[in-house]
Amino acid sequence: MDSCEEGSDCHIDDSGDHLRLPPPPPLTTPPPSPALPNITTTTITSTHILINHAINENLTYNPKIPPQVSPLDVTTPSSFSTVSILLPDWEVLVIVSPKDTSTILTTISSVNPTTNGNDDDEYICLFPNNDFSPAKTAGILPFSERATFKCVLPNRIRWRLPFPKPLLTKKNSTPNTSDQPAPAPEMFRWTYVVYDSLTTDDDVVVFAKGPNNRQGIDREPSEFNCVFYIGDDVANGVRTTVTNSMQEVFRCQRPPKLTAFHSTSSGGVKVSLVETVQQDTQPPVPTVAYYTPPRKLVGNNGKALLCACTMVYNVAKFLKEWVIYHSKIGVEKFILYDNGSDDNLENVVKKLVVEEGYDINTYFWYWLKTQEAGFSHSAVYAKDSCTWTAYIDVDDFIYSPSWFNSPMPSKSMLHSMLLSQVDHHEDRKSTKKLSKITKNKKNIHLLYEQQQQPLLLELGQVNIECREFGPSNQTEHPAEGVMQGYNCRKRYENRHKSIVLLEAIDNSLLNAIHHFNLKPGYRVRKVSIRETVVNHYKFQAWPEFKAKFRRWVSAYVVDWTQQVNAHSNDRTPGLGFSPVEPQGWPNKFCEVHDNGLKDFTRKWFAGDDIQSPSGYKMAWQR
Repeated sequence: MDSCEEGSDCHIDDSGDHLRLPPPPPLTTPPPSPALPNITTTTITSTHILINHAINENLTYNPKIPPQVSPLDVTTPSSFSTVSILLPDWEVLVIVSPKDTSTILTTISSVNPTTNGNDDDEYICLFPNNDFSPAKTAGILPFSERATFKCVLPNRIRWRLPFPKPLLTKKNSTPNTSDQPAPAPEMFRWTYVVYDSLTTDDDVVVFAKGPNNRQGIDREPSEFNCVFYIGDDVANGVRTTVTNSMQEVFRCQRPPKLTAFHSTSSGGVKVSLVETVQQDTQPPVPTVAYYTPPRKLVGNNGKALLCACTMVYNVAKFLKEWVIYHSKIGVEKFILYDNGSDDNLENVVKKLVVEEGYDINTYFWYWLKTQEAGFSHSAVYAKDSCTWTAYIDVDDFIYSPSWFNSPMPSKSMLHSMLLSQVDHHEDRKSTKKLSKITKNKKNIHLLYEQQQQPLLLELGQVNIECREFGPSNQTEHPAEGVMQGYNCRKRYENRHKSIVLLEAIDNSLLNAIHHFNLKPGYRVRKVSIRETVVNHYKFQAWPEFKAKFRRWVSAYVVDWTQQVNAHSNDRTPGLGFSPVEPQGWPNKFCEVHDNGLKDFTRKWFAGDDIQSPSGYKMAWQR
């Protein structure tokens, strides 16, 4: 990769995952700023932090449009201690210190909802030259109880390199940015940062972007150490050996001094990675991760035989259908890695848990394009609460044609698949090779190898093929749900999803999103489509698909608007690189009309409703 000299106005990136600057703006002096425009406000309660995904598109400099400036000229210091990460699409994630988080949460809990969060309860990101943008609450980081806010980098600041860190402050008590150190501290870059850590009984799992920055090529564990330190005192930190380096996952030994070291720290112990070569002079990877005691998902009803884990963003309207259906056929616990939803997902989950008794756990996981890392995290985090886990999406529905004659759904429908040791033909072979990790042009690892597998090996993973459904002539989200609304699909299966025995997952946690590498001694079973299949409602009505396009969580298509990895299966044929509805979208991807799941879910879940246009309502509509 090329690099920029320090102080130069350049930002070069050849990975397809980094932010890029547009061409330089014309040499025009922006005119004076107008009066402050109206700023939208947010109502925040102690039980629900509203989330507004603040991302602008087509962000280009226009000298005729002046920047916003600080609303008040107040010099009283009132900003909070924070670190900031610059994310794609010029979004800034601001992470508040634990001490100031307590102050913010106390303020939030005292807000009267009838005030609509006006006046003193609105936060802004304040940048040098008093440029600012509204700061919206994003959530609480679970590993260190730190509040997060998100804002947009103002236009004028995009031409300043390095990008300066904003001050987080209340609108009506704004400090003057001239009081900041000069130059202002630089923001962390999302392409090179340690973003999470998880302590187990045996080691520390560190999640980092950047050290393994080329897809399919992982550096050796011996090239890194983990370092645990307080504040900025890296020199006196504790270093331990890295035992695994795969994708964005690094596993480190727990240092024997860590317990005493942690107890003496009021600000917490940071966790990062440092290269072993010249580690005494080279700084560690920038980090927002902190050491915590071992954390595990606590099961409310003991250890479940089968859980379902998925990464979600704005799925509130789909979740109830997905949960009700899968709970009836055998899923006992649901684990949602929330990627920053702002569609009232929290209240939907709360209602399903409190009023309807479902076991749903939400983990705030704001990190973009990290579905593989999130699933690796869940394999460790949920190991004591789940025996098997289905790694599927909220638009995936598992079913078997053999269930059609069943009068009612049963939890044994999926459980029998996991407990059966029947000698199927597919059991004699693992699935075809899924992914190859290469280094120096030599194959060093295969997720699954095309080889005979003796049946005496314990079953560790069940792979189920997917059928991809198209819009089926729908122009909006069908009121009866996706299983009733979409019934036309592509002819051939594409990819597969997996149900994995967590105990069988290899220590590297290596996965290709929906499939894991297994320890020696376990086998993979690929079931026949005649036995079980996943209906993947991938290409929905255009308004829904456009939202999916906007923030796709694929690890392989980092930015759909860039012409990178153009032939990936995660791309939509004929869609191109912009979210513009293709001609004839409602009838695309329709090669086979398939009413299988539609018919028997109507039999299982429909109830008469004379007021409904269809004459019935599904269980998730009530």
